[in-house]
Amino acid sequence: MENLILIVVVAIFAIMILSSAIKIVKEYERGVVFRLGRYVGVRGPGLIFLIPFIETMVKVELRVVTMDVPAQECITQDTVTVRVDAVIYFRVVKPQDAILNVEQYVRATSLLSQTTLRNVVGQSELEDLLGHRDKINEKLQKLIDEGTENWGIKVTMVEVRDVELPETMKRAMAAQAEAERERRAKIVHADGEFQASQKLADAAEVISKQPAALQLRYLQTLVTISTEKTNTIVFPLPMDLLDAFLHRDKK
Repeated sequence: MENLILIVVVAIFAIMILSSAIKIVKEYERGVVFRLGRYVGVRGPGLIFLIPFIETMVKVELRVVTMDVPAQECITQDTVTVRVDAVIYFRVVKPQDAILNVEQYVRATSLLSQTTLRNVVGQSELEDLLGHRDKINEKLQKLIDEGTENWGIKVTMVEVRDVELPETMKRAMAAQAEAERERRAKIVHADGEFQASQKLADAAEVISKQPAALQLRYLQTLVTISTEKTNTIVFPLPMDLLDAFLHRDKK
């Protein structure tokens, strides 16, 4: 009986040693190994053997992390209060730096992204934030990447997702857009009137040089009027058309 108990204890102890000595690191992971608290290297992927009770390992994921940057209330350079949120894409490129140089690198990256977003929006005008968002994204990516470089993190992309404006600003922008549309419509209308007046002037010049053209235009107008469903049509009769008849009577 005592031998059986001893065998069970030894088996349990062996299982504990094996579980602490054998680790499996996946392809998208790396293991940062410490020996008695001292960093000794990065291992993986695959099967990793550790010295039981002497070496420990911290796994770090290398895949791209997609993280939402919470909406920040910011004041733009032209003193407009807006709420802006973004999304950031980053990954760990140096696992040892992500463990040794910063505590909770994901949280640290999130906080850095929030403060950087507020600073960049505060240095930008509303027009740039709405119409040139790609430049804002590039600036955010560069600044955040510089801040996380010492943590072994590479920021690959930052996208400003939504810009929320105050209601008063929305109404003002809508009124401005409506005024701009009216201005463009008036310009188009005036340009059309100018072109039409030029054509009429050209036509008048042709008619003045060719009196027969006026008679042809007159006859064409009569044909057009005759197709209308009206009861009475009153139109002027050029005296030139009656000259032939008047002269014949005199003869």
